[in-house]
Amino acid sequence: MRNWIIATLFISIVFVWLQQKGEFGELWPDQTIPEPIPITGLHPVVAGNEGVLVRMAARRGINIVITHGYRSVAEQDALFAQGRSASGNIVTNARGGESYHNYGLAIDFALRTPEGDIVWDMERDDNSNGKADWMEVVDLAKDMGFTWGGDWTDFPDYPHLQMDFGLSIRDLKRGKRPPAEP
Repeated sequence: MRNWIIATLFISIVFVWLQQKGEFGELWPDQTIPEPIPITGLHPVVAGNEGVLVRMAARRGINIVITHGYRSVAEQDALFAQGRSASGNIVTNARGGESYHNYGLAIDFALRTPEGDIVWDMERDDNSNGKADWMEVVDLAKDMGFTWGGDWTDFPDYPHLQMDFGLSIRDLKRGKRPPAEP
């Protein structure tokens, strides 16, 4: 039993050492994780649904603007710094690599008033149907498969819409990506 424990400990140490050196894949090639394709824009499904959402809202007399889509890790870190080490209000709790924006799976929106101003007014009813335009857009987005950041209890993000395709941030950091088509 003692020899078995020593052998197991030795193998574990060698395994960790090889992983740190980056040579684990040479011993077991099928265990390597492929380098993910760099993300430089919105995922095709998200981009397509973004355009559909803008058009569907317009049919209801609501003019929306997509204010953010894909964000680089550096851009996300700059937003995270706001209200912390940089001036401004805190607008996110997600560091670079921890936001669905960094993987092209999220967009943020705002309303455009008839005067052309961009506003984040959740009470506006410019189409005069008795329902807040903001919530009409949210309902449309949810029907399309978006998750709304306003439903989050710990840090609501009212302009945020995302499609996670069942993938967590941890999955995305490990290189998993959603299919290019639904």
